[in-house]
Amino acid sequence: MAGDRERNTFAGRAGRYARVGGNMSGVAAKMVASRLFGTEMEHDKTAQELARALGNLKGPLMKVAQLLSTIPDALPPEYAAELQTLQSDAPPMGYPFVKRRMAAELGANWLSRFDRFDKAPAAAASLGQVHRARTLSGEEVACKLQYPNMDSAIEADLKQLGFIFGLHRRMRPGIDTTEIAKEIADRLREELNYTLEAGHAKLYGRIFEGDGTIRVPTVHEDLSTRRLLTMGWLDGARLLNYREAPLEERNTIAAALFRAYWAPFASVGVIHGDPHLGNYTVFEEDGAPRGINLLDYGCIRIFPVSFVGGVIDLYEGLRTGDDDRVVHAYETWGFKGLHRELIDILNIWARFIYGPILDDRTRSLADGTKPGEYGRREAFRVHQALKEKGPVTVPREFVFMDRAAVGLGAVLLHLQAELNFFQIFRTQLEGFSTERVAARQAEALQFAGLSAPDGHAPMPTVSA
Repeated sequence: MAGDRERNTFAGRAGRYARVGGNMSGVAAKMVASRLFGTEMEHDKTAQELARALGNLKGPLMKVAQLLSTIPDALPPEYAAELQTLQSDAPPMGYPFVKRRMAAELGANWLSRFDRFDKAPAAAASLGQVHRARTLSGEEVACKLQYPNMDSAIEADLKQLGFIFGLHRRMRPGIDTTEIAKEIADRLREELNYTLEAGHAKLYGRIFEGDGTIRVPTVHEDLSTRRLLTMGWLDGARLLNYREAPLEERNTIAAALFRAYWAPFASVGVIHGDPHLGNYTVFEEDGAPRGINLLDYGCIRIFPVSFVGGVIDLYEGLRTGDDDRVVHAYETWGFKGLHRELIDILNIWARFIYGPILDDRTRSLADGTKPGEYGRREAFRVHQALKEKGPVTVPREFVFMDRAAVGLGAVLLHLQAELNFFQIFRTQLEGFSTERVAARQAEALQFAGLSAPDGHAPMPTVSA
């Protein structure tokens, strides 16, 4: 974009490097000493120091840390547990600053384009903040406004991924994290493009059009830019408000959450890669919860149709005991050098991920498991085995597929719902074929103004 003073600049990166480097230097020094002298690191203590170093920073690196804490096998468990304690809330921009930001996006007379614009933000996070407003036509909207200089901050902070993943390669050599790092980098860059996020919201609106249990906000394109996204305001209550609700109400919410994950994937090959509590609210009708609002579309992954077919092949192979279909699925995804022992190890994780939808009965998701620990034990087992039989390179598409499944499970654990997940999933698969997915994906992406994925290449962004 010509004349865009906020796009990635050397000066912006240099300032960020200085702040990040100062915070990380102590942890880095311990790593270097450990390598030079062959000493053992106190991993629990070092993990705490790393969390403190990152916790003093705001912006993309905080988001990177939180992403890593929720991707199985991305980090050793003691580091993942510490990084999961980091809070994403950032100090909001003051209103004088907001006015300048809004003027930069919509012009000097920006306020005249709203009937009301709340000065105090409704929410503030790592990349931007949300203000509630009302349009001239009387519609309540949410204005998501990006903090300044995020492009430079993203590029500077992504450099720190090498350091963080170095921890993993030193202590858990069973998995090559190269593709994980690439995938995280591409998804984070996409999150800065609110024009792309608007397209994602339109895509989900198309998928759930007419659905009575899943609501998607309407995009106001005339009030949106690359760094400002205005969408309809959806009233709802926090999901955690329903932890003590009657089982039937918790089941209603859980079923909607489950469908919000699997229906887009099975129909058009799309998942929401960031399923956490803050991205949902619950709406009620006649005094009882009826469904969920989907609020954020920054981390959406659109998959090649071949990958979607591989996911279903693996599911059907595990369900029917068809080993050839299981192997075909792993090869379709891009796993290399497979042998019997390696396949058995991968199946440990696959059976955990698919467990709820392989079991044709009403059940809870994982009795006795805390949301923050969901998947950790299984990931540790797999990693220990891969240290002996690996290494294995995780294909990049696998990263957010796994993260979304584990994140969804953690959210569902808060509700302690009891559902037949198998039957809900089978409903999503009715009439499934890769040809139908390809046709539906092409139509939906064209409607939303999005580009199709190209094999293993990053999802191209939509220009502002």
